[in-house]
Amino acid sequence: MRTIIVVGGSKGIGKALVEKLLANCNVINISRSKPEISHSNLTHHQSDITKDELPEIDTADGLVYCPGSINLKPIGRLSIDDFKNDFEINVLGAVKVIQKYLTILKKGSKPSIVLFSTVASKLGMPYHASVAVSKSGVEGLVKSLGAELAPTLRINAIAPTVTNTDLASKLLRNDKMIENITERHPLKKFLSPEEVAGMAEFLLSENASSISGQVYQMDCGIVSFKI
Repeated sequence: MRTIIVVGGSKGIGKALVEKLLANCNVINISRSKPEISHSNLTHHQSDITKDELPEIDTADGLVYCPGSINLKPIGRLSIDDFKNDFEINVLGAVKVIQKYLTILKKGSKPSIVLFSTVASKLGMPYHASVAVSKSGVEGLVKSLGAELAPTLRINAIAPTVTNTDLASKLLRNDKMIENITERHPLKKFLSPEEVAGMAEFLLSENASSISGQVYQMDCGIVSFKI
């Protein structure tokens, strides 16, 4: 049975992924809060990725880094600390985790890393400067490490559009906003955590053994189409 480290598996996309993986994998979750679910295949380590030391882990075949931020402000209201904080959560946190567990991942069975970007890295949107900058850094990391770690270890990213999680709750806080978000997407929908988790599960799997250094747009058409 493969062992997958999920960072941020207590909420949102991370939680949905943990629930998908538990049937066939040992899952090691690292997050500030404990997952609501319990399972014989689930181990939890409490840790704030930006502040705490990471736990020692003996073996792993995959790593998924889920923490992110949605800090939407006009450029004039974004402080340098806003940019620093978003970069620390999205980029430096991922780097810290990868560096910590790279040695054991290289020894794993067909190892794979999955990170998260955003459609805002490709589609210019007002008020997204800070998150777009940090997630663009994630995409650069995926490209660079994909080349550096081949053929031993694969790394890819998913760039979702609006996903129905606590993190995006301010964007979906009433029926009118939900309608507007839905209508903006050519497929007339936005994402569920389970959809995004399904893509992460695929990228971790042997079915994706030929895929590395890629950033997958789960965009409901908003980046790809002009209709």
